Amino acid sequence: MIKTVSKIVLIGLAVATISGCSEKEPEAKPTAYVPTFECKVENVLAPRWTCIPEVTGFYAGVGIADKSAAGNAHMRKVAVMNGRSDLNNQIQIQVKDKMTGYTGVTGNGTNEVVDKVTKAVTSQVAKINLRGSKPVDMWIAPSGAMYMLVTVPESTVNSVVKDSIKNAVASSYKNDDARWQQFQSQQALDNLDKEFPTD
Repeated sequence: MIKTVSKIVLIGLAVATISGCSEKEPEAKPTAYVPTFECKVENVLAPRWTCIPEVTGFYAGVGIADKSAAGNAHMRKVAVMNGRSDLNNQIQIQVKDKMTGYTGVTGNGTNEVVDKVTKAVTSQVAKINLRGSKPVDMWIAPSGAMYMLVTVPESTVNSVVKDSIKNAVASSYKNDDARWQQFQSQQALDNLDKEFPTD
């Protein structure tokens, strides 16, 4: 009897040991990737916007003016002018991307229409003259070059873009009542507001 009890205890211990070893420890949850982006300009740490101009709620561009004997006032003018040029390029790229997405989602995505509307809207965006754009930050690099962050509210640009889209689509669809009705549908207009918010 003692032998039987001893065997049962030994078997129980062996099973407990085996099951204890086979239980996996809970796996550590993977941590979210957090980029450690450090912007370097002229081999020194610089404000992040000098590498990636981003400001929530605004279109943003960076202008650079080399050190000049004409002084800081001249450099500021050059940096702002270059910043507005960069800003204009940023806006046009983003508007084209949003336009392609918008016309595809609303079912108006034929190449001919997308091309016509995009050209018309881009032309209007170029005429905005960046009303409301202004320099919001400045940094001087070790070489003396001036970096200027220039922004314009998205809502300012988006209201012009939305009006331009409506006009361009209207002229593209003027002989096609069904497609114009499709564009005028609530879903199409909701998508337009989503891509180009003005609130």
